[in-house]
Amino acid sequence: MIQINNALQPADFKNRLNQFWDLSAQKINLIDAQYDAAKGSPVFTAKGQYTTRGWTEWTQGFQYGSAILQFDATGDSAFLAMGREKTLNAMAPHISHIGVHDHGFNNVSTYGNLLRLMNEGKVEFDDWEKNFYELALKISGAVQASRWTAVKTGGFIHSFNGPHSLFVDTIRSCRAVVLSYSLGHVFQGEGDLKINLLDRALQHMKATADYSVFYGEGRDIYDIWGRTAHESVFNTKDGNFRCPNSQQGYTGFTTWTRGLAWAMCGFAEQLEYLTVLDDADLQPFGGREAVEAYMLKAGKATCDFYIEHTPIDGIPYWDTGAPGLALMGNYLDRPADPYNNFEPVDSSAAAIGAQGLLRLGKYLNEKGDTETGQKYWQAGLTVLDSLFKEPYLSTDPNHQGLILHSIYHRPNGWDYVPEGSKIPYGESSMWGDYHAREVALYLQRTLNNEKYYTFFGALS
Repeated sequence: MIQINNALQPADFKNRLNQFWDLSAQKINLIDAQYDAAKGSPVFTAKGQYTTRGWTEWTQGFQYGSAILQFDATGDSAFLAMGREKTLNAMAPHISHIGVHDHGFNNVSTYGNLLRLMNEGKVEFDDWEKNFYELALKISGAVQASRWTAVKTGGFIHSFNGPHSLFVDTIRSCRAVVLSYSLGHVFQGEGDLKINLLDRALQHMKATADYSVFYGEGRDIYDIWGRTAHESVFNTKDGNFRCPNSQQGYTGFTTWTRGLAWAMCGFAEQLEYLTVLDDADLQPFGGREAVEAYMLKAGKATCDFYIEHTPIDGIPYWDTGAPGLALMGNYLDRPADPYNNFEPVDSSAAAIGAQGLLRLGKYLNEKGDTETGQKYWQAGLTVLDSLFKEPYLSTDPNHQGLILHSIYHRPNGWDYVPEGSKIPYGESSMWGDYHAREVALYLQRTLNNEKYYTFFGALS
């Protein structure tokens, strides 16, 4: 269980944030100078060098989005130029990519961040450039929403596995769908049927809350408060839910911690997004109270599970049911050990989950639930207190990764295992590095009393 440090304050991170962004700049420049883009998008490192792994193209937006975040945090215009140029030259195929559930990752991280910076006055306003970013986001959200499976209880955006498959990850791609909606896009189907994008996003969030998250209500004998399943499988002929499953976790009845973290962050940021909608927008979907209720239940449950089932320093192992954990004694009562002989940690889950804890904590504090809100907020800071220093922060000038000890696909054995080790360790991932930068920017803006950082800052 995380040993929450209630004394931590954002100001305690000031010097470490300066170091973080210095290291971040080095890593971005290393990749830009050394990585062979002809191999595809960089995904994760092996022996400290970014390499690729063909599955889907879901990480390029993190690569170029990192440069944009670097500019936001430091004001270094060279990174803005890099992010703009790479977005223009390389990201167009991602806008129209009909084969993935990752639009919120690729396109909100690039076009969305660039539009947000323009709206915030951090880059010079240009009407045509603004229209370009908005059009990209409008189409991206519509393409994402077109991956639709209708089921008895509503519907969801299906994963690349096929129409039967709901991934917990996709909660973060709802960002693309709601941005498209809020930018006024009219999504049309056969016979010019107008499809409400907010409806699709909320149906997907409800399906994720109902099927991807467990609440200790007896769905199966492994049903405990806040655990998540990576994949939920449906019968597409009759629309019935069939079973939980996992692609990157150990089983459908254990909790893959990166999937848990996606849910933590996704529900928290969508609760924030609801605050910019009018009550009339939400009335057709049961009203504000009903929508907030299922999102808040899912957000609290997943954050509670993370706190309860993560070692005291806030860095989780890759799956809370991984079989080797049974051989590690009271592993939750001591700091995570990335160099153990049994199961790897996943620092990328910590980078993602920390943002969920901070956002939900702030949301609840502002709603008056200060006891729970402070618990989550301080838990988020506790995670970052571990993540933003060695052995997780990469200080080796020859290592292209920023955050060490990230795991991609443990069941498939894709992660690099150093000679003499029984488990992978010491490597980075594009999503882990990006989300570390994202939560670092979030914390820095809080520390400096800047405008609150949200994905929907792209709207105004």
